[in-house]
Amino acid sequence: MIIYEYPFNERIRTLLRLEDLYERFQYFLSHEHPLQHHVALSTIFEMLEVAGRADLKSDLLQELERQKQTLTGYRVHPNVQTDVLDSVLAEVEQISSALVNTQGKTGQTIRDNEWLMSIRGRTIIPGGACEFDLPSYYAWQKKPAEKRHQDIENWFAPLMPLLNAISMVLRLMRDSGTQVTIVAESGSYQQMLQGKTYQMLRLKLDPELNAIPEASANKYMLWVRFTTQDGDMKPRPIERDIPFELILC
Repeated sequence: MIIYEYPFNERIRTLLRLEDLYERFQYFLSHEHPLQHHVALSTIFEMLEVAGRADLKSDLLQELERQKQTLTGYRVHPNVQTDVLDSVLAEVEQISSALVNTQGKTGQTIRDNEWLMSIRGRTIIPGGACEFDLPSYYAWQKKPAEKRHQDIENWFAPLMPLLNAISMVLRLMRDSGTQVTIVAESGSYQQMLQGKTYQMLRLKLDPELNAIPEASANKYMLWVRFTTQDGDMKPRPIERDIPFELILC
């Protein structure tokens, strides 16, 4: 099954973008070629752009506190495994504390590094990071893979508390939904939300259906329509019934 996720607001959209960038960063950092490490470093710069909002840290702390209060309320339920609940609460507390202890604006240590900022300024330009533009960067790329890997990890380290908080918030959010089986008649599905607040929807779809979901939602209604693509890759509406799994988080 392919899982599609659609954020209901700008805050969750930002978290999903940072999560996606972090996955890309981890993938390219795990390899050894200088070009792969170049992509890892460029991805850090992208994360700085996305995480530039001043209130992102406070938003995450508020959300972690809200999740903590919600989880604590589960203690009264007789079927709850208290050891698992205590473990999750301890993890939330640890991640919150680490985020509180971060100093200054997100990624400020990277912004204060003139050498990294010179690279960032050139990577914005197509082909701007050639060896004749940045000879010192070219020399760094010729260092052993272990040295480059350690340098990038050190530069990224101040961002880890933020990414850990994002990972926890999204994990708890994904676990909060209930999966239901839906059939989109003639390729379209609508559901009234009756004013209930959701943060994100998750949609699971069989790839054999050759269908692509497009979702739009507000606090009143959810609408999902399906399209397909032929050889020219141009989207075309689907007019047959499409079964899928829906989770509102």
